[in-house]
Amino acid sequence: MSSPEHVVVIGGGLAGAKTVEALRDQGFEGAVTLIAAESDLPYERPPLSKGFLAGSAPFEEAVVHPQEWYTEHSIHMRRGERVTAIDPGAHQVSVDDGSTIGYDKLVLATGSVPRTASLPGAAAHGVHQLRTRTDAEQIRAEFGKGRRLVIIGGGWIGLEVAATARGAETAVSVIEPSELPLARAIGPKVAAVYAEVHRAHGVDLRTSTTAAEILTEDGRATGVKLTDGEVIDADAVVIGIGAVPVVDLAESAGLAVDDGVLVDAGLRSSDPDIYAVGDIANQQHPRLGRRVRVEHWAAALNQPAVAVTNLLGGSAEYDELPYFFSDQYDLGMEFYGDISTAARVVIRGDLEAREFVAFWLDSDKHITAVMNVNVWDVIDAVKPLILAGRVVDPAKVADPDVDYASL
Repeated sequence: MSSPEHVVVIGGGLAGAKTVEALRDQGFEGAVTLIAAESDLPYERPPLSKGFLAGSAPFEEAVVHPQEWYTEHSIHMRRGERVTAIDPGAHQVSVDDGSTIGYDKLVLATGSVPRTASLPGAAAHGVHQLRTRTDAEQIRAEFGKGRRLVIIGGGWIGLEVAATARGAETAVSVIEPSELPLARAIGPKVAAVYAEVHRAHGVDLRTSTTAAEILTEDGRATGVKLTDGEVIDADAVVIGIGAVPVVDLAESAGLAVDDGVLVDAGLRSSDPDIYAVGDIANQQHPRLGRRVRVEHWAAALNQPAVAVTNLLGGSAEYDELPYFFSDQYDLGMEFYGDISTAARVVIRGDLEAREFVAFWLDSDKHITAVMNVNVWDVIDAVKPLILAGRVVDPAKVADPDVDYASL
């Protein structure tokens, strides 16, 4: 296969920035165009619910590369522009300024957007969702002593916003339909730790209930009415009920789409000249033997290098298992692996002291995932056990005196 002359990347987040970086790192000397809908330089999104939201970290720390890097590496940046259509037959994309750009290879890194809530009042002033720098700045402006914030959704984003808001002395209520926040992500045993820590920090955590309406006055949110009729007063509302992949361009271009852009193990779409990375990549995972779409930072960070290897004529598969992290109050955690086949969870450490490592084991006693909370240097030690599929003794897994390598 001849080397492409022009690679176009659509998407100005971490995945897009890492794609153009990988092109240059792997020796591609042709033309590279990066088209980003946001006017900011490509940036990482985890700080939006952590340090940047708290005002303790400047936005510049989240930026992947300064402008000089793109200039030095001859990356043609088109910021604040949107691609309106992809024509795979003509190998070109249309941009909202009326121009068209030809490509030999195309990488989609369009990311995801917050899932919308079909609630009365959801469009009122003071109702926010978190995805962009502007969103974070608007939410931060709602914080402060005497202010009341209601968060609809007790997932990772909702709880991180809650923790940050409490740090600014904001009164916070969280509405979560499940019995425990995060239960679907990490199971009830570990999820209970997060419920307890938020309540200990003064969060009014409402579980097993849902919002029926966002109440408004003069076009601004004043509270949330629950399905049982109770009203929680609020000065602002944050809706954090998940995200959906941005696949309209891919779908209209005729690519195979189903909860994301369907890609193979090498991140190649149903069109051999188009790849997808990051939030939108619904990948046939070589280790898990099924399709996986991961909305976490690590996928956006690491998938692009694999896609670039393949589009430049090499051969590579993305076989990393999901990894993510979260910081809430004095709780820091890391997670690696997959719990979909887990039959039990084994705890090493002290749940009540919030210093522990959780191991998920399948019915054959293989470790499928690990999560360390306020305990460090764990992932690198346990990862080989997960990848090797080694059978372990649950009693030794729980024993803090047994070295990880001896499991």
